[in-house]
Amino acid sequence: MALLDAISGADAAVPNGRILRLVLLPLGFAAVMIALWQILCQTLQVRPILLPPPSAVWTVLRDNYAILLDQTLPTLSESILGFVVASVLGVAIAVALTSSRWLREALYPGIVMFQLIPKIALAPLFIVWLGVGETTSVVVAVFIAFFPIVVSTATGLVSAKPEVLQLCKSLTASEWQIFRMVRFPYALPYIFAGMKVGVTMVMIGVVVGEFITAQNGLGYIIMFAAGAGETATVLAAIVLLCVIGLGLYGVIGLAELLVLRWFGGEAPISGVI
Repeated sequence: MALLDAISGADAAVPNGRILRLVLLPLGFAAVMIALWQILCQTLQVRPILLPPPSAVWTVLRDNYAILLDQTLPTLSESILGFVVASVLGVAIAVALTSSRWLREALYPGIVMFQLIPKIALAPLFIVWLGVGETTSVVVAVFIAFFPIVVSTATGLVSAKPEVLQLCKSLTASEWQIFRMVRFPYALPYIFAGMKVGVTMVMIGVVVGEFITAQNGLGYIIMFAAGAGETATVLAAIVLLCVIGLGLYGVIGLAELLVLRWFGGEAPISGVI
């Protein structure tokens, strides 16, 4: 019942006009851009190997949907697994960093230094350690995506209002009670902001991993099709990657809406992300 109340409350908090704008404006802009793309390709007679028209990309999607769907599933599963692991790892590290000054001073510089290393440079080591396959793609995605979740979560955990913390301490609340009832609820918008960045980084990491090691997935299709000069197939795979990314981003946005309503926060309908 509480979950149903949260869902209904979230729906009521978002005006219908706002929902229509959020849906219709992006779709309208995308339709205009696709139409311009088609017109320019036909008018300028652009070679298909350089830039195929949208109609050619649609033909590839229509005629090869079974193969493309079969290759989409590994990429989707790797993206979901990588995002879950990166989120759990990022939140756990952020909690550890904010719970102890000693841990923060000892670990944070190393985490930043590791993040500055181009992950593509670590790919040969991942192959040696983990072999060729989906595991390497997931690990690359996790190491790319966890850092923004760490930073956002840590920022949120220390953002609670000082007067609220003082009130809790005056009421003899334990550190765990303060964390559970004050710090964590205050950090939720920051956590979800980090997750939104992290899910885009996960997609990048998965595709990079599939470029390097995988023998299936949309990244593998892109590499194979690019080598064969089938640009329309490359763009068709990119379209499917966009669909996966938008779907995962939308799930995170819906989860944010429900969780903030559950904790009594404001529905995030006015921000950029």
